[in-house]
Amino acid sequence: MSSHRDEPDSAHRRPPGVSDAVVEALGALSKALETTERARGHLYSFHQLTGGADLELDRAVGLLREAGHPEWAERVRGEILGRNVIPGRWTFQIVEEYNATYYEPFKDVEDRVRRELAEGRDHLYEAELKERRRTDGHPDHTARPGAVPGTATEGGADGRPERA
Repeated sequence: MSSHRDEPDSAHRRPPGVSDAVVEALGALSKALETTERARGHLYSFHQLTGGADLELDRAVGLLREAGHPEWAERVRGEILGRNVIPGRWTFQIVEEYNATYYEPFKDVEDRVRRELAEGRDHLYEAELKERRRTDGHPDHTARPGAVPGTATEGGADGRPERA
């Protein structure tokens, strides 16, 4: 059995002097970035689904030819196969522009704010929420992997870290 005390690791503890307002603001910024990560995932899904549909058009063109409709096969091939999804762009170009114009700058600013205001520590809001919601001594409510339930000795009257 590990001898780790049942408290969050230092990466998930509020640095001295960081206020509740800063922790809440960083939590909101983190949530916004996580939502952007999800949006980016949907953008990649759009990219892959559209690309897959375009590749399936090769089969449709061939089947139309085999079915005796070469004029429709040629129309699908000429008008839809390889078509831009918006003027001048395939989906990979949309993904690249989104990453360069929005996603990378967002990630960079979020990282710089965290470094400047909280010594680079991530998920402080969630870590403190976890601490408030844990049941002391419960084996499935430990602060981190390898922690020994019920061994926290620092913090407020309830044994949990005090908020600044």
